Amino acid sequence: MINFFRQSYAIQYVVIALLAIALWIPAFISRKVVSGLDSPVTPLFNLIDGWLGGSVLARQICAFLLLMFNALIFNIILVNNQVIGKVGTMGAFVFVLLMSLTRIQAEFYPFLLSLFFILLLISILYSTYMSQSVEFDLLKAGISIAFASMCYFPSILLIFWVMVSLPIAKKGNFRLELIPLAGLLFMYFFYFAGVYLFGDFLATIHGYRDYVLQLKISVEYFNLKNILLLLLLVFVAVVMLFGGRNLEKSLSVRVKISMSVLLLLLSVFMLFLGGNVLYNGLIFIALSVLISYEFSYIGNTGWADLLLTLFLLLVFANLYYFKML
Repeated sequence: MINFFRQSYAIQYVVIALLAIALWIPAFISRKVVSGLDSPVTPLFNLIDGWLGGSVLARQICAFLLLMFNALIFNIILVNNQVIGKVGTMGAFVFVLLMSLTRIQAEFYPFLLSLFFILLLISILYSTYMSQSVEFDLLKAGISIAFASMCYFPSILLIFWVMVSLPIAKKGNFRLELIPLAGLLFMYFFYFAGVYLFGDFLATIHGYRDYVLQLKISVEYFNLKNILLLLLLVFVAVVMLFGGRNLEKSLSVRVKISMSVLLLLLSVFMLFLGGNVLYNGLIFIALSVLISYEFSYIGNTGWADLLLTLFLLLVFANLYYFKML
């Protein structure tokens, strides 16, 4: 199975599309309505959600199309940055699988809408290592974080990932560190200016204030099921990353993997910021990068194929029979 997705054939895209459909069928049948996600700090998500008119079917179709579009973008980013070794579809396959593990993920929710901007940010950060002039790219990175946070507000913490990643890419100095922050503040200045001119400025300010004041680090939304799921994924990623004997050792790739490990650490912290843990999907993106990389370069695929097959069977059994998540 792993060798199949390492290649580049048109049939692979068909298989990935069929896999995504199979993973999402239970969600389309159940037509579950996501509630409690509307927030004053997610204006872009609220706007798109309003355009969908409250239709559960429209929301799920939109979510599915977003998933497939972002899977292709994710795969292109990994190929262009040599995080996966060949022009294959390993990235898209792992992305679709990890972003569709549970019925909860097969819905239209803020993080899913923010994904495009987060992937754009990842692409920008990966390119900084080889770039001679990164100022404009870092400005775009800050703007991407701003748009992502307008869909899923905890994404604003990605500014810290950028700042920590720059020294790894040998681009760390005080002036460069401030550029993404300037891009972030630049976009929010225009947003609040627009609200001041055309909306309810005080209500918006109070909404942000109340959200930030009630935000706290908590384990309230953890349960044994999602803890076991996350531990399983992290365990597999760590074992393969440090146990693989044939992983790519070029400096460029190692820098990008180091950035991805930092992204994983930030994503773990974000799980404690409240709300359903499975809606805080940044951890699935970080794991998708690492697992795609490992599957792409691993030498002996026998045991990895067995592990992947068993995991797929477990996912489908949960979605169609056990319905635990």
